[in-house]
Amino acid sequence: MPSTHLLIIGDRAALSWMVTEQRMAFPAGRSKAARALEEGDEVFLYTTRGCFRNPTRDLGRVIGRALAASSVRVLDEPVVFGERTSTEGCRLEVSGLAGFREGLVLRDLVPRLSVFPDTATWSVRVRRASLTLPPGDADVVRTDLEPLLRPYGEAVEGYRWESASA
Repeated sequence: MPSTHLLIIGDRAALSWMVTEQRMAFPAGRSKAARALEEGDEVFLYTTRGCFRNPTRDLGRVIGRALAASSVRVLDEPVVFGERTSTEGCRLEVSGLAGFREGLVLRDLVPRLSVFPDTATWSVRVRRASLTLPPGDADVVRTDLEPLLRPYGEAVEGYRWESASA
């Protein structure tokens, strides 16, 4: 049975690559999180407060929805973003994106999500590459995110722009 995952993206160059290439890459040492993701799983894309290098201005947001289009495997060529090297990854089929720097503010949902049992320390749980969501939590995120999504082809240009200016 397919699962639902929150893929956590903390770097703007990685975000641009991931969205435009429709691929996900996991840093070395994060294989446990990577291996939890299987072909056919639903994926929500989450950008951290620090993703755009200004955590005092930006908010952590769920910005897209996708399906894992392949299993996670060792990459033929590692992907490097800054000082991080990613050695495993998978293909994604992004079905919808919020506008660039828009989306569903995750902290506003925290009281409604069982994956965050302590609302005071919830952000500790998103300091990883991926977080599996219980079915009820996935329903909450899906329902609240859906009105904010645009078709991939309409929204992807905003993310391409970011890679050119990063």
